[in-house]
Amino acid sequence: MTRKIHTCTLCEAACGILVTVDRGRVTRIEGDPDDPISRGHLCPKAAALADLQHDPDRLRHPVRKTPGGWQRVSWDEAMDEVASRLHAIQSKHGADAVATYLGNPNVHNLGSMLYMPALLRTLRSRRRYSATSVDQLPHMLAALQMLGHPLLMPVPDIDRCDFLLMFGANPAVSNGSIATAPGIRKRLQAVAQRGELHVFDPRRTRTATLATQHHFIRPGTDALALLAMLHVVFEERTPNLEHLGEGAKNLERLRVVAARFAPERVAARTGIAAETLRALALKLADTRRALVYGRMGACTQDFGGTTGMLLLALNAVTGHLDAVGGMMFTQPAVDAIHTPTGKPGPAKARFGRWTSRVRALPECNGELPVATLAEDILEPGDDRIRALVLWAGNPVLSCPNGTKLDQAFEALDFCVSVDLYINESNRHADLILPVVPPLSRPHYDTAFALLSVRNFAKFVEAALPTEGEERHDWEVIVDLQQRLEALHGTSRPRRIATQATRLLGPKGTLAAALRVGPRGLRAGLGGLSLRKLSAHPHGIDLGPLVPCLPQRMPANWPGVDLCPDVYGEGLERLEASIDAPTSPLVLIGRRQLASNNSWLHNTARLTKGPSRCTALMHPEDAAAAGIADGDVVELRSAVGQVRAPAELTDAIMPGVVSLPHGYGHDREGVGWRHAAAKPGCSINDLTDDARVDVVSGNAAFSGTPVEVSLARR
Repeated sequence: MTRKIHTCTLCEAACGILVTVDRGRVTRIEGDPDDPISRGHLCPKAAALADLQHDPDRLRHPVRKTPGGWQRVSWDEAMDEVASRLHAIQSKHGADAVATYLGNPNVHNLGSMLYMPALLRTLRSRRRYSATSVDQLPHMLAALQMLGHPLLMPVPDIDRCDFLLMFGANPAVSNGSIATAPGIRKRLQAVAQRGELHVFDPRRTRTATLATQHHFIRPGTDALALLAMLHVVFEERTPNLEHLGEGAKNLERLRVVAARFAPERVAARTGIAAETLRALALKLADTRRALVYGRMGACTQDFGGTTGMLLLALNAVTGHLDAVGGMMFTQPAVDAIHTPTGKPGPAKARFGRWTSRVRALPECNGELPVATLAEDILEPGDDRIRALVLWAGNPVLSCPNGTKLDQAFEALDFCVSVDLYINESNRHADLILPVVPPLSRPHYDTAFALLSVRNFAKFVEAALPTEGEERHDWEVIVDLQQRLEALHGTSRPRRIATQATRLLGPKGTLAAALRVGPRGLRAGLGGLSLRKLSAHPHGIDLGPLVPCLPQRMPANWPGVDLCPDVYGEGLERLEASIDAPTSPLVLIGRRQLASNNSWLHNTARLTKGPSRCTALMHPEDAAAAGIADGDVVELRSAVGQVRAPAELTDAIMPGVVSLPHGYGHDREGVGWRHAAAKPGCSINDLTDDARVDVVSGNAAFSGTPVEVSLARR
């Protein structure tokens, strides 16, 4: 029996864990009290790492789809077929005939983060999609347009904040989002005890129960509330921009825009009283350590892009951007923003360089909005997508209009998936390649060290060996890259470089990145290295966040742009929405603590008890439709219909219904036996891929118009 130090990679909290292994099996997972960031905290999901590791439903060898079912194939045969099929399709129809979709687990995977960019360059396709545009694209666009880099997203300095306004976020369940903050429930309670925490949400969430006050807000109106607060700040206070030095532009443009959105004008549309908006705006401006934070609910709506911009702008003009107790910026040991010299590189155009083929939605940071993926496959034309590389994702359950995506994937000429399971999306694949589960991988957080509420660095070795024929993601990436390079006739120096990266491996690459990073050997005595991190497996605390925005922005960036040009159309449409007719009933999603998107429903310990896939309704709405608690109801939208048990509660505001995200495991051929016992319904069979944020193209899940009635027997 041994105890291994590792990191939970199921969510952004990145909690330190202790894994007890007895004769090759995990017998216990507990929080690591010596981890300097998580300090022993653990949520229920972490125990599921053992279930993933030993799940008999998990793939352990490559499989090919045949008329008689899935057939086992060797790695060499599978990789030869993948490379040759992709090359043949691109040779005949062009590089963009092959698309890629990267799911959320990739950002929790050291090998994928280090090696995937090279494979994408080798594929040469501009049809790149990922979970980014169903999640945080508005924040990335705001960082790009206002600060000069899409990854320069500020995080809440929650441990030193005394006044916090939160829009559309539920970190007590998500464990933090664009805010790596293990044990965030206690951190939020501390804010409420020493000051005030206000939550704006259409539902009284777990986070809202911790708040000083919860404010019901109509879905999709967060931007109106933020503009009303800006209106008050400009009207009654002098904008506090001293912390930004001379580096702020378009302040007057922002003032003119905000002047049109008085609290009294937006109160009825948002559901927030004008006096409440005024009082909170003034308290925000007058409190030294304060911030405004917004997440999923604020992003995934018609005006998500505008909301992302306004969150940054309101923090900036009240003196809470790059200030202690406000929204701050990390200084990670491996820095994806700066050059290897540690200095900011020049700002680059990363938005609208190309567009999707049907609706002409803009590219951002090299990716197209995933809401366009189905139509770009199905719409006839020589330039349509004909093949898909699906890596660690399940877009049929996680992207809008899953039914249409289901049909689109079936229409592909070729699809290869890299995944742990046969799921609702890759059941259409021609080949599925299995990779190792989280506990069999070494780990260093290259992504979430960029988004942590405290600077840290931690490297851990794999806790268990690999099983069967599964391979590491990075090994599959390099193998496919080398085969494609040979077929493309790539130059010899490039092929030698690829071979060198294979020999170096993730640990060697990480060692080099640490050495040249801003905290590496060039930082002087005591600089970080892989050897030093290996000697401190619990992790190293690199200290609290400090003001550093001028040093983090690109060298040629003129300063914080408080109202960039790209948001003009979104602001005009937002103003028009104030008096526009609204749907009597709209749909929102919700997260659950003992779940993780679509892929933790095959573990008994997290799904025991009655099904949690229920439709939350306010009793007034239910009574009007003749619905009682527990009745099976039918929900209908413009694109589909589903059934779910009704759960009546005053924790949701009238006019709103909620379904959880990640369910719908009832499609034929899915290899999740336990999940099939409680399949639930997929909220994304109702969400509409035609509804996107008017600025960024991010999927607009929240606020989908629906009708609800008793289901016919």
